[in-house]
Amino acid sequence: MAFTDRAPLKQNTNMTQSAVPEAGAAAAPDDAAEVLVFEQPLNERMRTFLRLDFLYNQALYHNEMASPWGSRAAMSSLIDILAITTRGDVRQSNPGVDAPRLKTLMSNLLRLRADLMAAGSTFLQPLRDSEFVNSIRHRSAIPGGTCEFDLPDYTFWLTQSDDARMRTFNQWLGLLRPMCDAIAELLWLTRQNGRSREEIARGGTFNITFERDNPLQLLRISLPASAGLYPEISGSHHRCNIRFLAWNGLATRPTQAQADVPFMLSCCA
Repeated sequence: MAFTDRAPLKQNTNMTQSAVPEAGAAAAPDDAAEVLVFEQPLNERMRTFLRLDFLYNQALYHNEMASPWGSRAAMSSLIDILAITTRGDVRQSNPGVDAPRLKTLMSNLLRLRADLMAAGSTFLQPLRDSEFVNSIRHRSAIPGGTCEFDLPDYTFWLTQSDDARMRTFNQWLGLLRPMCDAIAELLWLTRQNGRSREEIARGGTFNITFERDNPLQLLRISLPASAGLYPEISGSHHRCNIRFLAWNGLATRPTQAQADVPFMLSCCA
């Protein structure tokens, strides 16, 4: 189950796996056409939204694994969501939309707004008040702190049938769904509002200075997987520096690309 109906997006993933070829290795035919998309939030609110988006989808994925280990992983994501929502601001105004999807989009936004209004301002309170969830949350701060001898009630719950565990977890996810669906739609809008252009990083570096009267929310950098490169981005909402690094495997440090690097840049307001 996904947040919205947008196509799956690879974002800042697979950096330690085989999606990017070893330096000097020939790309497989399937890899040649694959594009990696890296996203960089430019303010704290967007950073929070992307983390919640990631964690919610991770919780959904692991819950559907229908195993005790899957339930443990899903619970870990849920605990992280609660930690973020305790300190984070998840409110945001709606940016502009493009005309072709306006009718459907407005319907979605009205539905999501109604769901959020119905949930109220204390929609997560049942989770925050749960002694069971709080005990797991407290022990999760300790490495290995959710072992069976630390939390026998958690261990007992994990031995229940897969259907019983999934039903309970889906009830908890149901409390999060209005917020997470709204965040997903806002992320979709932000991405759709991006202005894309082809750029070249001379000698593997690229600098961007943003207009002060037109604050941006998000940068998206697209590269072919066959390039064997990934961007390292530093800066703020005023300016950013991008270095493209060559992936040299797990045993060797990455090196900055020396040649010019063509890439697609999308600046999302």
